[in-house]
Amino acid sequence: MSAPYYITTAISYPNGRPHIGHAYEAIAADAIARFQRQAGRDVRFQTGTDEHGLKMVQTARDRGIGVRALADEMSGHFQAMCDALAISYDRFIRTTDADHHRASQAIWEAMAEAGDLYLDRYEGWYSVRDEAFYDEKELVDGEGGAKLSPQGTPVTWTAEETWFFRLSKYQQPLLDLYDANPDFIRPESRRNEILRFVEGGLSDLSVSRTSFDWGVPVPGSPGHVMYVWVDALTNYLTGAGYPHGPMPHWPADLHLIGKDIVRFHAVYWPAFLLSAGIALPKTVFGHGFLLHRGEKMSKSLGNVVDPLDLSRVFGVDGLRYFLLREVSFGQDGSYSAEAIVTRVNAELANAFGNLAQRTLSFIAKNLEGAFPEPGRSDPADAMLIEEVVVACAGLKTAFEDLMLSQGIEAWLRGVYACNQYIDVQAPWSLRKTDPDRMHAVLGTLVRAIRMLAIAILPVVPRGAAHILDILGAEARDHDAVDDDAWYARTAASGFRIATPTPAFPRLEMPVEAEPA
Repeated sequence: MSAPYYITTAISYPNGRPHIGHAYEAIAADAIARFQRQAGRDVRFQTGTDEHGLKMVQTARDRGIGVRALADEMSGHFQAMCDALAISYDRFIRTTDADHHRASQAIWEAMAEAGDLYLDRYEGWYSVRDEAFYDEKELVDGEGGAKLSPQGTPVTWTAEETWFFRLSKYQQPLLDLYDANPDFIRPESRRNEILRFVEGGLSDLSVSRTSFDWGVPVPGSPGHVMYVWVDALTNYLTGAGYPHGPMPHWPADLHLIGKDIVRFHAVYWPAFLLSAGIALPKTVFGHGFLLHRGEKMSKSLGNVVDPLDLSRVFGVDGLRYFLLREVSFGQDGSYSAEAIVTRVNAELANAFGNLAQRTLSFIAKNLEGAFPEPGRSDPADAMLIEEVVVACAGLKTAFEDLMLSQGIEAWLRGVYACNQYIDVQAPWSLRKTDPDRMHAVLGTLVRAIRMLAIAILPVVPRGAAHILDILGAEARDHDAVDDDAWYARTAASGFRIATPTPAFPRLEMPVEAEPA
C-alpha cells in the first residue's frame, strides 16, 4: 500500500467572496497534491470554509439575512472557485458540518480531561477581523491614537466569562518541538518569528465566547461557544476521521497557510494537540502574500481581483502557471496583466506549447500520425533525452522540498534544450534530404515532450493532459522518465497522432482594464 500523504490549506473565512490570495493558496496546494499522487502516494487533500465567529454574525446582520444563509451562499462561492481552477480536493470541509462539530467537541473534552481548561473572566483586546486576542504590548498606534492589532486591524476591549486554555503550560514543550523538528515551521523566516514570540512568554488563551451563539457549543457549558480558532483548526482532524476509528492519513504532512496565521497553526494548534494527546503535523508552511503591482490588495484601493475573472481572461492553466512560476514559494509575490501575459507567452505558449504543437502537427501531416520509426540515431539524441531527464528530476527534487518556482525553472531547461535541438536538427529539412534521420529526430522529440508533459502536469493539468492524450491514453501512466517500452508498444499498436490543437494558446493583453 502506498504511503499516505495529507495536505491541507487553511479554511477560508467566507464573510466575503474569494480573492486571488485564496486562489494562490489552493493552486499551490493542488500542485503539491497532484505531484505526490504522481509519486504513488495515497494523497488526501482538504480545503474548505471556516464559517463560525463574530465576523459572520456581523456580516449577515449588515446584509439582513440569516447567518446560516450567508454561510451557505459564501461557501458555495469558494467551492465554485476551487472547481473552476481544477483544484483536486478530496474533501471540501465546512465547519458547519455535523461531523466537524463532533470532532471539535471531542478535542475539547480531551483537553479538559488533561486539566488544561478552566473557567474565568477575560478582559483584553480583541480583533473581530482577525478573530484574535492580543496583548497590550502587541498593539500599534493608528490614526488619532486608535489601538490597532499587529495586522493593522481595529481592536476592541472585551470583557466576558470565558474558558481558558493553559497555553502557558506549553511554552517549553513548544520550544522543544521546534528545536527537535527544524522543518516543523517553514520557511525559516516564519520559524524565527514564532521562536521569538514563544520565547517572549505565552499567556493562557481565551477559548470560548458568550457574546454570540454562532459556533460549536462548548460541551457541558451552556451559553458558551468555542473560540473560532479551536473550531477552525480542528477541521484538519475532522477530515482525517477524528474521533471515530483509525486515522490513516494523520498526522498531516503539510498545513499550507498564509503567513498571517502562522501563530495559530504553529503555537496554538500544536499546544491543543499536545494537550489532547494527538500526534502533531509534520510541517506548517506559511506562504507569502500576493500583491497587485507591488501593493497589498484592499477594497479601498480598488485592486481586489476575482480569481475567476482572471482565469477567464488568462485561462486556468495560464493563471496556475504564472502564480507558481512567478512567486518564489514562501515569499511575497506580485502580479499584473502584463506580467501574466509576458511570462505565460514566453515560457508556456512559445517554448513548450509551440514545441509540442509543431512537432506533433508535423508527425500528423507528414507521417499520417504514425509514431516515427527508430531511424538513424546521433549522439545529439541521447544527449537531449539526458538533458530532459535531468530537468524533470530537477523539478521533482525541488517540489519535494516545496521549492515550486525553482522546480518549474529546472523543467524549463529541458524545454529550452528541446527547442535548441529541433532548430539544429531541422526535421522539416530532413524530410527531403534524410528521411531516416528525420524519424530518429521526431521519435526523440516525442519521448522528450511526453516526459516534459508528465513532469509539468501538476502545474498545468489541463494543457499537459491534452498533450498526453494526443500521444495516447497510456502516455500519462508512467513516471517522467524515458520509456522505450511505452514508445514501442504505442508504435506497434497502430496508434495515430491526430492533428493537434494548441495546448497552451498565446495570450493577448486584455483590451479593457484588468478584471476587478
